[in-house]
Amino acid sequence: MTLPVSKTWLGGIALSLAFATSAQATELLNSSYDVSRELFVALNAPFEQQWDAAHPGDKLTIKQSHAGSSKQALAILQGLRADVVTYNQVTDVQVLHDKGNLIAADWQSRLPNNSSPFYSTMAFLVRKGNPKQIHDWQDLARDGVRLIFPNPKTSGNGRYTYLAAWGAADKADGGDKAKTEAWMAQFLKNVEVFDTGGRGATTTFAERGLGDVLISFESEVNTIRNQYGKEDFEVIVPATNILAEFPVAWVDRNVAHNGTAEAAKAYLNYLYTPEAQKIMTQYYYRVNNPQLMAAQQARFPQTALFNVSDTFGGWDAVMKTHFVSGGELDKLLAAGRK
Repeated sequence: MTLPVSKTWLGGIALSLAFATSAQATELLNSSYDVSRELFVALNAPFEQQWDAAHPGDKLTIKQSHAGSSKQALAILQGLRADVVTYNQVTDVQVLHDKGNLIAADWQSRLPNNSSPFYSTMAFLVRKGNPKQIHDWQDLARDGVRLIFPNPKTSGNGRYTYLAAWGAADKADGGDKAKTEAWMAQFLKNVEVFDTGGRGATTTFAERGLGDVLISFESEVNTIRNQYGKEDFEVIVPATNILAEFPVAWVDRNVAHNGTAEAAKAYLNYLYTPEAQKIMTQYYYRVNNPQLMAAQQARFPQTALFNVSDTFGGWDAVMKTHFVSGGELDKLLAAGRK
């Protein structure tokens, strides 16, 4: 027996199918460095709301993946289909072009400030009262000072720490390489734990209680102090320091495969808006917006910044000279063990 079919029921089915066809969901995966979790949680929600309002029926979800930036880049080369990368070192983005042809060669010119929407520098976190009287880089090579920072072989955070220390020592020594190498050997000898990433170093220092000084990005040490108790830690920004840029890029091959190019590009452009830049300063990241920085003077101590290009000849030279197997880092570590 054939049952009668309601026209209302058929109409409802047709409407549901039409809605299902028109409605969609867009998902972005942001592959980022180890200590950026809190920042991007704060940034993602406002952008998702803006996207949803401008694209009715297309709900956006931004997912995050975090680890040392070099590990993150390797994961993408091995097949992780991240739509955008937000790293803390140029080489970890460049390798996606050089070894995987996943992004365009001109990726640094596609967005302002060499595709770096914000920047930072290195800072020291010491325990209450600063018992070891740490004030500048030179204090970190004294006997009995125990240091915690990530391994420069696996972490952009660690590489910036190493280069900041080298650059500061070089300036203090008047360019005498032998003196700088001797100081760096002692500096590295004082490292109690080399974690693989910045957040691991944070855990070692703040939760396990190891070390006298944690060296990390200015943004991270302030986050730690706020999270674990302002009364228990002090933040020191040394007078001479390194400019740490945070490059971003959409991953061309992945966004083409995922169909997410429009959303990925809009997301990275959003990072340059005053709304997003204000959020960044609240997490102790510095931005290239004079008005915002002037309004946040109390958060950002003055420091003389040098950059990788002028001081070291660029990241390609740095990687080949300092961080390649058998390079300066390995030699200095071996010297410190003698």
